[in-house]
Amino acid sequence: MKQKVAVLGPGSWGTALAKVLAENGHDVRIWGNNPAQIDEINTYHTNRHYLPDLKIPEGIQGCKDLKEAIDEVDAVLFVVPTKAMRIVAKEFSQAVTGKPVIIHASKGLEQESHKRISEILAEEIPAEKRQGIVVLSGPSHAEEVAVHDITTITAASDIEELAKYVQKLFMNEYLRIYTNTDVVGVEMGAALKNIIAIGAGALHGLSYGDDAKAAIMTRGLAEISRLGVAMGANPLTFIGLSGVGDLIVTCTSVHSRNWRAGNLLGKGHNLDEVLDNMGMIVEGVATTKAAKELSEKMAVQMPITETIYSVLYEGKDVRQACTDLMLRAGTFENEFTL
Repeated sequence: MKQKVAVLGPGSWGTALAKVLAENGHDVRIWGNNPAQIDEINTYHTNRHYLPDLKIPEGIQGCKDLKEAIDEVDAVLFVVPTKAMRIVAKEFSQAVTGKPVIIHASKGLEQESHKRISEILAEEIPAEKRQGIVVLSGPSHAEEVAVHDITTITAASDIEELAKYVQKLFMNEYLRIYTNTDVVGVEMGAALKNIIAIGAGALHGLSYGDDAKAAIMTRGLAEISRLGVAMGANPLTFIGLSGVGDLIVTCTSVHSRNWRAGNLLGKGHNLDEVLDNMGMIVEGVATTKAAKELSEKMAVQMPITETIYSVLYEGKDVRQACTDLMLRAGTFENEFTL
């Protein structure tokens, strides 16, 4: 089942997924708006800024022109930052001539509108220009997938056959894909875990131990589930790959930008210093703001998110924020009961 696939976004995750597709025998083009980066991919078959040790398969074609990248493709994989998703989707909609399957592997919520990425894509790409939309998400680091470390993720779509199509596109001996129909739950788990990972990194930077890290992941999952269910998600989704799975890997790994950002905050750096040090987008920072605003709008309690917001956007001392969070009035643990 050789397919033509365009990958929009040659960052670390887009590059790793393009490599998976090429190794699975598909015809792969990768598009980006940095001409020097595309030249590097085509000439040296590397992408040193994002994955310095990776050799990119020579069959992957780098494209500077979006129309060229998406010409006659069967599927298009969006892997651009959340803040750029609407702009790229508009450009795609204007350039596309066929009706490909739309896949996205980005994680976040749009600022101001608070919309999920599949909602943005559905708004900007008319139904007559797409077969459907599939979310590809779960516990995964580009650095590990690129070297064939064992990874399992989820393909979620309202159209089950399209989720199965994406499953077949990507699945191999090192990358296992499960299917899901709970798009809301998968996207919310993917976006909100980045907030909790900032908190987990901050606890590490403050030299707290394993008990504290277990606490923030467990109660963080409660917050993620609470908001997700309020938006219509299945609560069971949050104990799956895109929920607890993605939460664990993002809250415990040095590969996680959000964890690294939190770690620097815990060590006393301010947000501007942290972002300058990272050199890449930290999705959890913007998602914290969007999630706080969304939770207030929907009257959903998210104390960890509110606390991290106070550190990121109001300059609150990290250690004092932890103390205030711990001293809140006691509550009942189990929120969802059979």
